[in-house]
Amino acid sequence: MSAHATDGRSSEPLGVVIADDHEVVRRGLGLMIETEANMRLLGVAASGSEALAVVAATRPQVLLLDIQMPDIDGITAAAQLRAAYPQLVILMLTSYTDDARIYAAMRAGASGYLLKEMSGDALLGAIRAAARGEPQLHPRVARRLMERVMPPDDPLARLSAREQEVLRLIARGLSNKEIAAATALTEQTVKSYVREILSKLGVADRTQAALLAVRYGLTIE
Repeated sequence: MSAHATDGRSSEPLGVVIADDHEVVRRGLGLMIETEANMRLLGVAASGSEALAVVAATRPQVLLLDIQMPDIDGITAAAQLRAAYPQLVILMLTSYTDDARIYAAMRAGASGYLLKEMSGDALLGAIRAAARGEPQLHPRVARRLMERVMPPDDPLARLSAREQEVLRLIARGLSNKEIAAATALTEQTVKSYVREILSKLGVADRTQAALLAVRYGLTIE
């Protein structure tokens, strides 16, 4: 790496390399960066192999890297560059929002995943923040990732307190008659509760209902 600081606070301009297979994108991004007093465009690349060569020759702090490129794709290039230059800040700049590419980019060592739809000011801000060591995710990408890690909807929340009580007893293996005795309900009432429970949970039988109860943490002791 060069002697430039990677936190964006150095008096030296922030060195940036752009790797994208579309000339219009390279030109547009290059002009935007060159107008910034505290940034310097060190080079551009039109393919993955060019990106490797340009980074090796210029040693930038930040690399804006497209995913879909000739010869070596951006994710493969990112992994190779991360191994060779651990301090390099790699920002994927792409149009793709599918899970496979997002996770692959993160595994490859990218410091951020940005979309080409973002504004110029937002991109410049992301470059500076990434250089300070702050991971950068486009809001749409962040939302997508959060949706993937959010706990699934708890089907047991659809049940009333009494229905959860009956389900707890079902999960313990009690028959309708035994549940009726344990809850002071009539057996016919218990049957009605069981039907309602199966309907609300969207399962076909008591066994599936019991498995859901265990899966979602309904205490059955």
